[in-house]
Amino acid sequence: MIAPLAYPAAALAEIAGCFAFWSVLRLGASPWWLAAGMASLAAFAWLLTLVEAAAAGRAFAAYGGVYIAASLAWMWAVEGEMPDGRDLAGALLCLAGAGIILARPG
Repeated sequence: MIAPLAYPAAALAEIAGCFAFWSVLRLGASPWWLAAGMASLAAFAWLLTLVEAAAAGRAFAAYGGVYIAASLAWMWAVEGEMPDGRDLAGALLCLAGAGIILARPG
């Protein structure tokens, strides 16, 4: 099963791509960051196609939980803001939901 590898890689690619846009539009970074951001977002989309699922919507739904947890990790590691108890509880709840979706037979 590739999902345990594809989902975290997709989350990193999506968050990095979106953060590139955030950096340009909100933090005044060089517009050249947008090229890297677009490449990262393209990698994100490709990585999600690697997940074995009968329906794209199911793959995307399960990915949502991973994205939420990865976003909080990014916030802590890159932006220096530590998640609080509510952040962590919410992320755990979302990861549990993603696990339920991924555990679906067939």
